[in-house]
Amino acid sequence: MAAELDGPRVAPRSGAAQQLVVFLHGYGADGNDLIDIGRAWQQYLPRAAFVAPHAPEPCQQAPMGRQWFPLTVRDPDERWIGVNKAAPILQRFLDAELRRHGVPASALALVGFSQGTMMALHVGLRRSRAPAAIVGYSGLLVMPPESEIEARAAEIQSRPPVLLVHGDRDDLIPPQALFEAAQGLAALGLSVEWHLSPGIGHGIDAEGLRYGGDFLARALAAAR
Repeated sequence: MAAELDGPRVAPRSGAAQQLVVFLHGYGADGNDLIDIGRAWQQYLPRAAFVAPHAPEPCQQAPMGRQWFPLTVRDPDERWIGVNKAAPILQRFLDAELRRHGVPASALALVGFSQGTMMALHVGLRRSRAPAAIVGYSGLLVMPPESEIEARAAEIQSRPPVLLVHGDRDDLIPPQALFEAAQGLAALGLSVEWHLSPGIGHGIDAEGLRYGGDFLARALAAAR
């Protein structure tokens, strides 16, 4: 059994936690890469606890970093295989963090970057109780092989509101991935908002952060 996840946390700015925001970092990074966003978003979500778990595997391409799953491009289905392999340990972590704070599953929000967005969308749509929201930066929606699409559609249990943000100069995951993800999610019955950040590569700018914080504040308020 894989070791359980852990990572840096930020406590609510005021009082006990009423909401939980979980950051899922990108390939070759770790939880420290995103946790400061929680501090920035305290102005939007003063009663939220924030946590950014380190992914379960060491990253071969970045020895000091972590990965949710390998990226070798040797197998055309490696992303699909990867998200499915990493999903159970992430699901256990989410359930444990909700229990830790005494927060209902409906007050959970997932925020991913790049590979973390792949995980947030995959896991968030398969929670037995829908998260309040998913925010995905610079990522994509991992789809099953063509032969499995119909069978796998039954796995979708949750349809939370989703915000996708992408830089229009991203040369690692092309911005077209945002539109493909938005279309794929809409086809599954999800409500999707999106924002294309002008002049931004594979990263998050201040405007993208503002969109994300405002989106989560609205979604978590509506989930009460």
